[in-house]
Amino acid sequence: MSHAGTETAPDSATATAERESPEYVRLSTAAAMTLGLKPGRFYRNARLHCLNLLLTYEGGCIAKCAYCGLSGERACAEADRSFGRVDWPLHSTDEVVARLDPPPAEIERVCISMVTRKRAVEDVKTVARRIREASDLPISMLVAPTLVPHEEYGKFRAAGADRIGIAVDAATPGIFDRYRGAGVGGPHKWERYWESVVTAVGAFGEGHVGVHLIVGLGETEREMIETIQRARDLGAVTHLFSFFPEKSSSLEGRAQPEIGRYRRVQLARFLIDEKFASARQMAFDESGRITGFGFDDARLDEVVASGLPFRTSGCPGKTVVRLFTSEVEVGSCNRPYANCLPGSEIRNFPFEPDKEDIALVRAELTAAPLPASGEGRPRRTRTSHGIGNLAGWWEV
Repeated sequence: MSHAGTETAPDSATATAERESPEYVRLSTAAAMTLGLKPGRFYRNARLHCLNLLLTYEGGCIAKCAYCGLSGERACAEADRSFGRVDWPLHSTDEVVARLDPPPAEIERVCISMVTRKRAVEDVKTVARRIREASDLPISMLVAPTLVPHEEYGKFRAAGADRIGIAVDAATPGIFDRYRGAGVGGPHKWERYWESVVTAVGAFGEGHVGVHLIVGLGETEREMIETIQRARDLGAVTHLFSFFPEKSSSLEGRAQPEIGRYRRVQLARFLIDEKFASARQMAFDESGRITGFGFDDARLDEVVASGLPFRTSGCPGKTVVRLFTSEVEVGSCNRPYANCLPGSEIRNFPFEPDKEDIALVRAELTAAPLPASGEGRPRRTRTSHGIGNLAGWWEV
């Protein structure tokens, strides 16, 4: 059984000097399946809507991010590296481009991810141009700001990209430095990433830059939500991930964040990105846990019932949902099961949640934190409808 909730055979292709980008790229397992390059089945019949590609080089990424499966410090063979929990088989760019002419009906976008290598700045543009020649699918780029001069953002747009992703990942400068910068001997700087967000918004426009953030690296809910607000104030939106321990990474033994914590941050992110509320209106307790969303309870209940906050946040595709007087773009970059195992606890829904899913989400939103021992998981006996102030009754 593959990591993406599919039945597949392992792929052991390794990038060499002759098999590097831009002539070769890696595809997520889900992308390889969708293009017919790998057999498999998605849990609950999910469908991929964004083709995720990753630039690849002999020796991999030079960064040393403690939680990342692509880290140059990871103790494993390059062919065994994962990214976002899933495997990324190697294929020729020619083969990928050929299968996009025409693309599978369910594919609405392509995203090309850089790694921290100097060559990647030019190669991401080359791959984008190749795709643009074969298809009119919108193209996103996930870029590595450490090696990207500010003048390059306009060139990324000229090469065919309509949106940019910047993986800040950490919610505070201290956590960023500990896991991405000096703490691991890595090259990344907190200030450089946020400067690049400003530059990218200037080149691509408000709402066309996605700041990636990972919940569960040691921040409080308040710290994460205030960082989401910072991104929105700069004209960017947030693409939210739940930490998942990558095998052989420095944080392999770290647990995922509690599901209730992740759900509350998801809901706050949605309200902030859609400008229904701001972090400045929200309430927090002394530990930084959110206790109020700064939004009318009845309307908040409608937001939860829509399921939209709990779907994968990413660059949009063709689906637009009306909520109140707003048109909400649904992410096409739905990354099925990229930060959770397929099963009952789906962190980011890659499809529209059903009524049973929403009932579970409501319970998770008001869940009491687990005791420090990890024992005595709360058992729901009754919950109120007061999600706005996180009211509820629990038996432990």
